[in-house]
Amino acid sequence: MHYVASYLLAALGGNTSPSANDIKKILDSVGIEADDDQLNKVISELNGKNIEDVIAQGIRKLASVPSGRPVAISAAPGTAALAAGSAPVAAEEKKEESEELDDDMGFGSFD
Repeated sequence: MHYVASYLLAALGGNTSPSANDIKKILDSVGIEADDDQLNKVISELNGKNIEDVIAQGIRKLASVPSGRPVAISAAPGTAALAAGSAPVAAEEKKEESEELDDDMGFGSFD
């Protein structure tokens, strides 16, 4: 993933055909050692292609991937009354927990 991101950074910077050295410079700047095999694979796959077209094709492919949708669950008739009676208590407990977390936003000064 680092190689693809570096290739895209170089391309967005105006280099329409980034070389292995261009990508290595980007990776070295953030302390990542480049693997020549993986780097050459990315370059061979993307070389000569319009980056905007590649991204558009990827978006179309991702749009066809099924995503998790909520599933309606029907409960037994007697359980609805039980759930309705316990809902306010659960909401109050959640509110108290969220207030505790908001105090230091999860970052303790002296942890």
